Amino acid sequence: MRLRGIRRSRNIEDRRRRGGTAKAGLGGVGLLVVLAIGYFAGIDVTPLLQQGIAPEETRSLSAEEERAAEFSGRVLATTEEIWSELFASQLGASYDPPVLVLFSGTTASPCGGASGATGPFYCPADRKAYLDTAFFATMARQLGARGDFAAAYVVAHEVAHHVQNELGILAQVNQRRQVADEAGANALTVRLELQADCLSGVWARFVGDLLEPGDIEEALNAARMIGDDHLQRRAGRVPQPHTFTHGTSEQRARWFETGYRSGEIGACDTFGAQRL
Repeated sequence: MRLRGIRRSRNIEDRRRRGGTAKAGLGGVGLLVVLAIGYFAGIDVTPLLQQGIAPEETRSLSAEEERAAEFSGRVLATTEEIWSELFASQLGASYDPPVLVLFSGTTASPCGGASGATGPFYCPADRKAYLDTAFFATMARQLGARGDFAAAYVVAHEVAHHVQNELGILAQVNQRRQVADEAGANALTVRLELQADCLSGVWARFVGDLLEPGDIEEALNAARMIGDDHLQRRAGRVPQPHTFTHGTSEQRARWFETGYRSGEIGACDTFGAQRL
């Protein structure tokens, strides 16, 4: 992805150098939407979340983390411009962009605490997306999702959840999930996540000359590598569709491609689709 000369977004909150006690658990307020649950990690992150980090603790950042932060800020800037244009042209509305919180290790949000093993997430309660900058390295080294556009897809996916929040979709889904059983709630979340994949594809369609050969293939591969069925197999489990919360590898890649090919927000109606 060609980002040289692209501005860095000002909507960045960098928490990486300061500590912060993270509350255990996720989803404390409203609906928390996470890119990829830590199936691949094979660890229980609860003790880490309960322990937290001392408020006075500071840490140095690696060059890799700094590059990831700079990259994320520039990708975020492209989402701000593209979604502002699409809201105006396709919806006749204005777009209010999210803040991207960069953290390292653990952090807290109104939706609860999280660690790097949780994966990036969006909290509608404070309208912020959260990203551990080490996640890009995890994607490449542990999940096989390599390439800069795979990383850009991660940022775009969390911004897509903010787009859903702007459109009132997150609130509607949250209400429906509260009265559904576990399987029904999971099924609704799958449709929500696949819609975010589709909206990420819409964003990719309008990135234009910033794309390099192979970029779309990197995003599609990343979508496949974080499908529920693939992650459960990596963890040594037999895939259990009733537990899926993000969709299969095939579904995630196909809905991203749907958004990319159409360039239309309206093409991402996963809730009305008979075939996911």
